[in-house]
Amino acid sequence: MGCCISQLAAKFAFFPPSPATYQVKKRDDGKLVAVSTTSSLPLPYSDDGSLDVLLLDTKRGNKIVAFYLRNPYARLTVLYSHGNAADLGQLYDLFVQLKANLGVNLIGYDYSGYGASSGKPSEHNTYADIEAVYECLETQYGVSQEDIILYGQSVGSGPTLHLAARLPRLRGVVLHSAILSGLRVLCHVKFTLCFDIYRNINKIRKVKSPVLVIHGTEDDVVSWLHGDGLWKMSRDPYEPLWIKGGGHCNLELYPDYIRHLCRFVQDMENMNTQIRLKKIRQTLRLPKGPKATTAKSSLKCCCGIELRWPNCLRCSAPSCLPCSKPSCSHCSKSKCLECPTPSCCFKSASCSCFKCLSCSCFSCLSCSCFKCFSGSQSQGCQPRCPSCLKPGVTKCSCGVRCSCWCISLPCC
Repeated sequence: MGCCISQLAAKFAFFPPSPATYQVKKRDDGKLVAVSTTSSLPLPYSDDGSLDVLLLDTKRGNKIVAFYLRNPYARLTVLYSHGNAADLGQLYDLFVQLKANLGVNLIGYDYSGYGASSGKPSEHNTYADIEAVYECLETQYGVSQEDIILYGQSVGSGPTLHLAARLPRLRGVVLHSAILSGLRVLCHVKFTLCFDIYRNINKIRKVKSPVLVIHGTEDDVVSWLHGDGLWKMSRDPYEPLWIKGGGHCNLELYPDYIRHLCRFVQDMENMNTQIRLKKIRQTLRLPKGPKATTAKSSLKCCCGIELRWPNCLRCSAPSCLPCSKPSCSHCSKSKCLECPTPSCCFKSASCSCFKCLSCSCFSCLSCSCFKCFSGSQSQGCQPRCPSCLKPGVTKCSCGVRCSCWCISLPCC
């Protein structure tokens, strides 16, 4: 039932231009070119050597069209996912301007069922589409995720955040008039249902890269609250751009748009490896320094002595009271497998009991399970503080040499 509702929702969510504004043809030399459907002339920039027209296979069996525009001075590549009711033929001029003004390589693609791409538009098809484009960047152009900025406009924010949530080392993400989810655009609800599409509200929390949000304050298609919500939920939010008076499809006409976008790209270019690793550590909350690779972290006791957990179960907590004295430096693991609680205050080497050696003080050997015996009859003597022990003293006050039942120490 949910699948049928999801397919019905897709019919109201996608509006591909009909007919498409371009077609893809193969020249005599085998190169693909884009040709306008309104005339027999090629698109104005199709003869440019910096343009590659690509036909990519997706894992869902569709063939999608992508335009790759090279910039010889670029350090970063923008992967652009366009909005609804548009195809590459209409966006080509914008791509050329962004490539020149931002100083980047740019690749844009048409979703399944848009432009000259085959198949039908759906949420999962768009996920497969952007994955195919990213794979092409990696294999055909040798671009790693560290040098990619994902750009998602309107509906394109869905596949953009889908991929961004899976790539932790992306250079950055731009969300242009983005949506929290498909249902929240239509009904302004504050909950998620099973048939909701593009649940960006859940995926934005998984994005570890810097996120720039651009939204118009007078957007009557996708409320400004969507952009504000995504920005507030970002783990690494960049300074947002709220264009006063901007609508849903005209933000590129405002000077602040290209100015702010250029500053974001420059900041991403200037972000060196050290800064990026620091941000990743802060995001993942990993320990810093050479000890970050060790499986067990060391703890400092309240007395200032560094202990390595779990040498002593009593010392695993920094506020462990038995470790408030310098004697905690003598802590060792219990020698008896049957004793779960080791003796932090003893300097003994062995244990032969089946009871725990729980100390009742910091320095005295006063244990609740510790009694002296002579043969099988108790002599009633108790051990005393080790500070009173003298060399050679091996007898109790009762005059009988005792052996402790719990631990092999000479009795006081």
